[in-house]
Amino acid sequence: MTPSPPGAWQPTRRGVLGAALAAPAAAQDTWPDLARMALAPIRAAAAAADGPVLLKSFTTGGGEDFDRVHAEVAFTYDNALAGLALLAGGERALAARIADALRLVQEQDRHWRDGRLRNAYAAGRVHAEAPRSARPPGWWDAARGQWLEDGYQAGSAAGPAAFAMLLWTALGDAPFLRAAARAADWLEGLRAPAGFRGGTIGHEPSPDVLPWVSTEQNLDLAVAFARLGRNAAAEHASGFVRSMWMPPERRFAMGLTPEGAVNPGSALDANLWPALAWPGQGFEGALDWVLARHGLPAGAPAAELDGLDFNDDRDGIWLEGTAQAALLLRRLGRGALAARLAATMARHRRPDGWIAAASIPWLTTGLGTGLRPGAADFLYPARGHLAANAWAALTALDASPFDQAKASSR
Repeated sequence: MTPSPPGAWQPTRRGVLGAALAAPAAAQDTWPDLARMALAPIRAAAAAADGPVLLKSFTTGGGEDFDRVHAEVAFTYDNALAGLALLAGGERALAARIADALRLVQEQDRHWRDGRLRNAYAAGRVHAEAPRSARPPGWWDAARGQWLEDGYQAGSAAGPAAFAMLLWTALGDAPFLRAAARAADWLEGLRAPAGFRGGTIGHEPSPDVLPWVSTEQNLDLAVAFARLGRNAAAEHASGFVRSMWMPPERRFAMGLTPEGAVNPGSALDANLWPALAWPGQGFEGALDWVLARHGLPAGAPAAELDGLDFNDDRDGIWLEGTAQAALLLRRLGRGALAARLAATMARHRRPDGWIAAASIPWLTTGLGTGLRPGAADFLYPARGHLAANAWAALTALDASPFDQAKASSR
């Protein structure tokens, strides 16, 4: 759907599916259906590979620059999240295929040997005997007559590496724990006076350092370090996250700017994830902040929201974040609104089974990729998105990436 512009909300007639899902009795029935629906294309893509595999992040096929640049992109974060969704859905062997692929690309990087992970790799089968399969994605530029790679995709941010660690530690096999420890070694090198820096952007051998410090990424690191028993690093990351809590507004700041100033911007994940990771510690109030300032239609009461935007400009619905909010709503006993958001996820499922990343062609985030200094050029498209399906599946299964890792059958 295309949301109403800010201030233009009016009560509207809802579809039969949405109305049914909004009822508390029906809400109990919708989660198994959403889990099957969201997990099906992930399961099929992983099963088709017959071995370690990285899954493509977005559906492509149009004629825009996005389609060319993302034709073979498998983002590390998206794949780690997909592995966690498969694990939550009982598909341990398929989750291990993704985890093993991430282990192989870490080991076989064409340049780095320090445990870092790149933000993205070429989608497809990763072969232990063919190191060249562990490469950053790219595309052929006919006008230039050369193969190109995106500097963000070839770079290494802290958050995606932390999510790989969450998958590896959730599985718990010795090779995965060794890979997680190697990643942690590199991540600890990003330590700043407060928290951990964002990572690097650009190509080897001298990528640029990302000097900002992110609330969301430090939350990821706090959980990942703790799972490995690296308590000092975990406390350094969690201490930073807690320092970003803004009591008068009962929400989190986004982090620190490159200059060290607090970035007071409103980010959905930075406000929802601490309450998921650290339940009962007083951070649940951030959910109401998010609903009031990210919810769509703009101006609607919380109980009548259809979805949430990445940031507070509310130009469209971010389906991945909408799923995150639905999971927290479920855990806080607000099932009717959670089911209403589930109906939105279902409405944005494409015929091929993938849920769109955004409800509008190009959803703004207010963030930059770092490739154009000062430009807020990080956008989400209305394309099928692996992470949207993964979060929808996790929400439907009442599973969080930050839940205590549980031993699972080998």
